[in-house]
Amino acid sequence: MNLNPMYGTLDISTSGLIAQRTRLQSISANIANQDTYADASGRNVPFARRVVYFAPGDPNSRNAETRRLGVHVASIGQDRSHTFKWDPDNPLADQNGYIKYPDINPTFEMINYMEASRAYEANLVAAEASKTMMAQALRLLA
Repeated sequence: MNLNPMYGTLDISTSGLIAQRTRLQSISANIANQDTYADASGRNVPFARRVVYFAPGDPNSRNAETRRLGVHVASIGQDRSHTFKWDPDNPLADQNGYIKYPDINPTFEMINYMEASRAYEANLVAAEASKTMMAQALRLLA
């Protein structure tokens, strides 16, 4: 009995877990930095919202046959869009009293977080089901 396809399903689920974990981390960073309007040098350069881009396939798969399956993080982009908030007492305010803030909507970020969390859970359940099937197949062979 060839168990390689079952190991391939674990690879696919693992690639999804890793990709969604990266997405969850970037969303968490966005939420944590939604009010970060200054860079490390103290200039009014707002935090750039992180956006994770997926691509099909898993270049890190151990199984050459499943390398085309699964998903991986192709890149993590930065959304440098910003909004202006009026804060004339802030020393970083422009001549009109405005400060640039990152254009991060916490509601949308939480919706994205819930979606990524559910996708992570689905991959975890799929991995557990694959493990159970492998254990059952080994019991049949014994």
